[in-house]
Amino acid sequence: MVRKILWVMSLCIWAQIVFAAQNNIDGLRIWPSTDSTRVVFDMSGAPEFSYFSLKNPHRLVIDLPRTSDKAKLKTADKTGSLVKRVRYSTPKNKQSARIVIELNRAATPSIFAMAPTHPYGHRLVVDLKDSAPVTAKPQQNTVVMDESHSQRDRDIIVAIDAGHGGHDPGSVGPAGTYEKHITLSIAKKLEAMVNAEPGMRAIMTRSGDYYISPNQRPEIARQKKADLLISIHADAFSQPQPKGGSVWVLSMRRADTELGRWLEKSERHSELLGGAAEVINDKSSERYLTETILGLSMDHSMATSHDLGNKVVEELKQVTSLHKKRPQAASFAVLTAPDIPSILVEVGFISNPQEEKNLNWAKHRERLANAMFSATKRYFKQVPPDGTLWASMRSSNRTHKVKSGESLSLLAQRYNVKVSSLKAANNLNSDVVRIGQVLSIPST
Repeated sequence: MVRKILWVMSLCIWAQIVFAAQNNIDGLRIWPSTDSTRVVFDMSGAPEFSYFSLKNPHRLVIDLPRTSDKAKLKTADKTGSLVKRVRYSTPKNKQSARIVIELNRAATPSIFAMAPTHPYGHRLVVDLKDSAPVTAKPQQNTVVMDESHSQRDRDIIVAIDAGHGGHDPGSVGPAGTYEKHITLSIAKKLEAMVNAEPGMRAIMTRSGDYYISPNQRPEIARQKKADLLISIHADAFSQPQPKGGSVWVLSMRRADTELGRWLEKSERHSELLGGAAEVINDKSSERYLTETILGLSMDHSMATSHDLGNKVVEELKQVTSLHKKRPQAASFAVLTAPDIPSILVEVGFISNPQEEKNLNWAKHRERLANAMFSATKRYFKQVPPDGTLWASMRSSNRTHKVKSGESLSLLAQRYNVKVSSLKAANNLNSDVVRIGQVLSIPST
């Protein structure tokens, strides 16, 4: 009888051990981006796995030993164009789970486990490198420029970069706020302000919750011929005390490295040299000339970045406390465009409970966006890029012949001047103008 009892107890203990060792799938998340898709399985314990690929149709099969297949494989996320669906298949044995990721086309998989990091537990991460990357999504809200972009009176193009996104949440605040959501909200507010300003136009490196690599972000700005890149982030620290905003520009050491990389890529010289590339033969004896021109381009971009950075700091201190009272230099990949002035703005410490609360307040985010916009507008008023509307507005001999349907208020908006300034420049006592009347346009 005693032996029977001991046997039953051993059986129960063995069953408890087996049950405790059983892993579970707690959730499924899918993050599509421009050139890859990340599939994340939230697990109750550290996952063991093996996998293989199949063709006709394309599938990725993942075997998870000692894992339950009872959880539903549902996701609220958009799966993108690469992943068709995720489902179970017949496992190797009753104690295992087999997952099949059905694909619309071929993809190269990379699978690895991740240990718990707040706010996530154990995870099995599947990265699928797309064989046919989709480039349209990050550009869906950007403006496609025609030939007039390079002609006179074009808009000043401001590239706005919302940090992180997709499977990269950035820093996470004490209350669970994701940096990626804060940066995108501020970026969209800044985009609206820029687009509402005559003579300016905004493009977004990302307009939704998807991932773009740091190196790709300045490339998007270059493709759209941006005059400026503003990257928006929220800082974090291991302790809750640090607070305040800051502005960052590219360090000289990183700048020298990037310049060297561009010099090694001879096929990319024309992207920076423009018409000069036609007269500079890419030979070793003439490398110094190429290096000089590229160096001048980067020097100008960095000087502009510092000037604008100082103006952003001046505006930010009217809205929030400052962690750094002047622009700081760092080696951020997003700042490495040699020919585009670039700044990175940390809008505050999301790890600080009070600043996290402020960042979750829409009015505060709007004020932060307005600080960046005001600084940008101030800078370009002083030094408008050649060929832009704002550059032509600085001419002292500007005139305008009134056409049908035009009014003083409309012309004031068109040339970005005050109605009172228009009236004073033309000795007008009323707001009435005549068709064919020639008006002098003041510089401010």
